[in-house]
Amino acid sequence: MTRAPSTDQPALLRSVVIRKATAEDAGAILTCLAAAFEPYRQQYTPAAFADTVLTRESVRQRLSTMCLFVAVAAGHVVGTVGCQALGHGEGHLRGMAVLPEWQAKGVALRLLQAAETELRHNQCQRVTLDTTEPLQRAVRFYTRHGFSPSGRVSDFFGMPLYEYAKLL
Repeated sequence: MTRAPSTDQPALLRSVVIRKATAEDAGAILTCLAAAFEPYRQQYTPAAFADTVLTRESVRQRLSTMCLFVAVAAGHVVGTVGCQALGHGEGHLRGMAVLPEWQAKGVALRLLQAAETELRHNQCQRVTLDTTEPLQRAVRFYTRHGFSPSGRVSDFFGMPLYEYAKLL
């Protein structure tokens, strides 16, 4: 018999550990990104989707140039986010993803908090992120947590990419 997941979210969230990712997490990060973004595949251009879900090589590159965090529950990666200090007090978030069955349980907030703490540690006073039109749930999440549109829009492999910013 399969047991339903616990509905005690605080206890469930306490079982999640946020830590910096290592090279050994690359496969799990790829799995997490693919699962989180699969529902949006048809709303992305093929190149934009491929850039979002990464490849083994691109995740290795991110691990070498950014600080990646993973959320781990029962030994499995259930979420990820990357952050990078860009200089001049500016930081950037990239690749926030939480497995569908772990969404709306507080994992994304814990990942966001870890990334913001890392950026503050690196003397960042402002953080940006980019998102796409299909990700309205993510936009609502970021807005609830202090981000607002910067007005900057760029091309992301044939689709608009909207920048959001927040003072840390």
